[in-house]
Amino acid sequence: MTTAINLDELKAQLSFTDDIGATDDALLELKLEAAQNHVERLLGFKLAEAFGGDGQEPVPPSLVEAILQLAAWWYENREAAGAGAREVPFGVREIVAEYREWSF
Repeated sequence: MTTAINLDELKAQLSFTDDIGATDDALLELKLEAAQNHVERLLGFKLAEAFGGDGQEPVPPSLVEAILQLAAWWYENREAAGAGAREVPFGVREIVAEYREWSF
């Protein structure tokens, strides 16, 4: 899966420093792919269908932010339940709703 965000952008979101290296790269890639997949399912379309192609606008910064927030949150909160269990980060659903294609 091609993601709208690269690994370095996610590491910046998480405030990773160079000394961390590639320790969690595989896990971070999985979180990034899962976050984009989740956002796309909420949107009702794939980002590559609407953004970033020839004659298309780039992925909107707010959707990039939603994916980054979600991937970072899933990385930092890897347990499904517990004392800190809560819904996805504040604002992710609101951002996605602005771009969702609503049809009835």
